[in-house]
Amino acid sequence: QVQLVESGGGLVQAGGSLRLSCAASGRTFSNYAMGWFRQAPGKEREFVAAISGPGGITYYSDSVKGRFTISRDNAKNTLALQMSALKAEDTAEYYCAAGRNIVARTTASAYVDWGQGTQVTVSS
Repeated sequence: QVQLVESGGGLVQAGGSLRLSCAASGRTFSNYAMGWFRQAPGKEREFVAAISGPGGITYYSDSVKGRFTISRDNAKNTLALQMSALKAEDTAEYYCAAGRNIVARTTASAYVDWGQGTQVTVSS
């Protein structure tokens, strides 16, 4: 089991930037893929970005591609999501999640451990 703690959420104006972090403990960090998901009020949880265990493969949803960057530091057991050109529709609770193995996937069912979430609010 992996324990995940997100941080970095907050209130930002549209067009601004924010960096989310996720600290992991438990299993060997480089042995599993990591993902970011988000859930807005009244909506289903949706995929944002994913990165493979070694960090060489990344995936993004179409809605964030070109604006968000996922990265990981396997020496520090941390995951990050750099968000720029934020829009009001990016407002949501953001969750980091740990996968079963090193393969990055875009579906929530592929992830077995979840953080508690961090709120991102973008004002227009």
